[in-house]
Amino acid sequence: MNLSPGTRLGPFEVVALLGAGGMGEVYRATDTKLKRQVAIKILPASLASDPTRLARFQREAEVLASLNHPHIAAIHGLEESDGVSALVMELVEGEDLSERIARGPIPLDEALPIAKQIADALEAAHERGIVHRDLKPANVKVRADGTVKVLDFGLAKAMDPVAGASSSVSISPTITSPVMTQAGIILGTAAYMAPEQARGKAVDKRADIWAFGAVLFEMLTGTRAFGDEDVSMTLSKILQREPDFGALAPTVPSRVTQVIRVCLRKDPKQRVSDIRDVSLALEGAFDTPSMPVPVASPASNGRLVWIAALSVAAMVIAALAIPALRHLQEALPPETRVDIVTPATGQPASFELSPDGRQLVFVAADDKGSRLWLRSLATTTAQPLAGTEGASFPFWSPDGRSVGFFAAGALKRLALDGGAAQTVAPATNGGGGTWNAGGVIVFAPSLTGPLMRVSATGGTPVAVTTLASEQSGHYHPQFLPDGRRLLFQVNGTAKVAGIYLGGLDGRSPARLVSAANSGVYAPAGWVLWAHAGALMAQRVDVERAALTGEPVTLADGVATDSASSRTAVSVAATGLIAYRTGGGTQRQLSWFDRSGMARGVTAEPDEWFQPQVSHDGRRVAVVRVEQGNQDVWLLDGARVSRFTFDPGLDSFPVWSPDGTRLVYRARGISGGLFQKQTNGAGVEEQVLSIDQTVAASSWSEDGRFLLYMSLDPKTNSDLWVLPMTGNAEERKPFVFLKAPFREAYGTFSPDGRWVAYHSNESGRNEIYVRPFVPPGATRTAAAAAEGQWQISTAGGIHPLWRADGKELYYIDPDGAMMAASITVNGATLDPGVPVKLFPTRVYGGGADIQLGRQYGVIPDGRFLINTLLTEAAAPITLLQNWYPNAGK
Repeated sequence: MNLSPGTRLGPFEVVALLGAGGMGEVYRATDTKLKRQVAIKILPASLASDPTRLARFQREAEVLASLNHPHIAAIHGLEESDGVSALVMELVEGEDLSERIARGPIPLDEALPIAKQIADALEAAHERGIVHRDLKPANVKVRADGTVKVLDFGLAKAMDPVAGASSSVSISPTITSPVMTQAGIILGTAAYMAPEQARGKAVDKRADIWAFGAVLFEMLTGTRAFGDEDVSMTLSKILQREPDFGALAPTVPSRVTQVIRVCLRKDPKQRVSDIRDVSLALEGAFDTPSMPVPVASPASNGRLVWIAALSVAAMVIAALAIPALRHLQEALPPETRVDIVTPATGQPASFELSPDGRQLVFVAADDKGSRLWLRSLATTTAQPLAGTEGASFPFWSPDGRSVGFFAAGALKRLALDGGAAQTVAPATNGGGGTWNAGGVIVFAPSLTGPLMRVSATGGTPVAVTTLASEQSGHYHPQFLPDGRRLLFQVNGTAKVAGIYLGGLDGRSPARLVSAANSGVYAPAGWVLWAHAGALMAQRVDVERAALTGEPVTLADGVATDSASSRTAVSVAATGLIAYRTGGGTQRQLSWFDRSGMARGVTAEPDEWFQPQVSHDGRRVAVVRVEQGNQDVWLLDGARVSRFTFDPGLDSFPVWSPDGTRLVYRARGISGGLFQKQTNGAGVEEQVLSIDQTVAASSWSEDGRFLLYMSLDPKTNSDLWVLPMTGNAEERKPFVFLKAPFREAYGTFSPDGRWVAYHSNESGRNEIYVRPFVPPGATRTAAAAAEGQWQISTAGGIHPLWRADGKELYYIDPDGAMMAASITVNGATLDPGVPVKLFPTRVYGGGADIQLGRQYGVIPDGRFLINTLLTEAAAPITLLQNWYPNAGK
């Protein structure tokens, strides 16, 4: 039946056809009595002409009309006129959800409020015993103000044939009922129907929960969970296959993915049976988008205002109160996940839960630079910790009153009840620490060498572990609850790398699992680690030093720190897990001009670090990790090729002036500095073999000298020079600057007369310049080498010279690119006042966190900067009550 505009059905005057479907035609109409717009659905003739069915429909419609909910389109009543039966309903303006999805996946912060309103509508109906039976995007209207209205509630059941017709047919989503063939009614849409519906079995509210999961999946991915070319193939997928959960974006919280999985369980007995459980489980995810890190405005001089909009304590309490999702055992406590939003960070893996699980310390950045932040889970905000600038890899004292961390080339500790940070021991490139109840700290002073132990009050560090054959470093230790045994990461060849279990007694440690990134111990005998982006858990027999049972996946897309092989996960003594997904870990090598205008990119985003541009600006040497191997790679236009193949960790590449060679640090079977021709000819040559950690930083323009940093346990990082020409006697290294401070990242001026570097001798990192006098210089020249000039005035790291030597660049504590003019007057320098060129999102920010220099500059004045793709950090997710699921 097709009603023309102006047709009257009682007091209702038809205005226009809105649409037609399996359950009838829908028109916009005017209620002439109440002066309002309504929607009227013309019922199929097969139903309207059957008095018995019409009477049943009347009874069902009366029940549906009792639904009074802000997210359910109301039913006003039934109207009969001239043999036409119509259902009068609320007219909902706006597009339906299928139209919105047709434009692509719906962003998380838009999709979750929509899903929450749908769930609320289902809950209200289910409480009154009403099942929708035909929930799909086309039956969900979204108004311009974001309000959701679910349409056609219960009409599938209301239009069912009465006794005498096949019930299995009537509730099938794919087969037309014999008594409705002429109207072409198909009860529901196959892509959103539960397996029990597809099999023609009786359904209850769990069918709506299945449809809810399918709709939520489609909103987030833009594709149907079980869509295919025709109905039969769609049915086959519903009955036999799982959706492609890999289509969900990495930014989708694990909690949301888990809820979709539970909703879409094929066996209704294993499916969550109450939509309220689903709604509550998602509430933490709904709150996450309301807690962004605002982008700093120019008017605030770059000040970042970061205020968490929701109390973590409230979220945790709510999460713990969530009814069980009834996976298989309703008596078990529910697995819950709550997201904690943090400010931006270049160290996504640098965070740690307190032993009691009530506090979280993490590295993040604001307008004052990168430092530690402390967040109690009973408060709404995090507070930065003074004296922790440039910190990395925090860890807790057993009583939760102090925090250990690495900064300015040292292992430090900070009492949270007040006082300044105290230096415990030198640590030029700290690789994690752990603290037991006996006051012993075991730590990695660098990413090479063994683990060391030291009293928490300070003293002389003593080796705890010994590097075995083919091992290059031990790091990221963690005490087990007994305070004697240790879990730690070993780097080296594939044959030996992995997570090991050792102890303070000096016995040989045992490898538990071959893994490229660190692991952590969890109470009740579990080890957690990252594998192919997934957070894995497996039971461990500590006495036998072996994993048992099968590994299980706790989360997808967990972040890792490629520079230190750290997995972004922490576990409290209570069993609470904190982890961060991989959002924000990739970097882009981007070109900028002097004004900060973007001028293109080099290569695709990846976990790049330490990019070094050749002197002619045509090629880039960069460090990259692939399949667990950290090597130097070359970028030459569109060509990306691996340059080193050492089984350890190669890093800190430095170009020769003519671009024919690269020097780099190798941390494999044999350490030190190596050089290799960039055309691929020849083999690598070791140019410096030394027991201490070393890293090259600059090669003089005349090719004669190489500046490098060297760790000394007594004086921290010192600057040395290695002659690159002459005979063996002439190529002995000599000291450039050795002082009881951290001097790092020295760089030769273009004319070779000066060396710029940064040092913390003033208490913070500043940029300095000293004259460079090569061996054999005259006495007058040697006397002139005593001068020193401070270039920066408010902190700075990683200096580089302009090609003509008349300007010095560096990164300030806010991560901005700075420039200071340099005027040479004989044997002295006249530095100008530093000026800020432009803000950057350089990896590591403005803190000396031993990641290496993350930018370069070429003769035409362009900067290549290793930038974070976004300023926002992926949230830290708290995972509670995970043991029951992990045990299955």
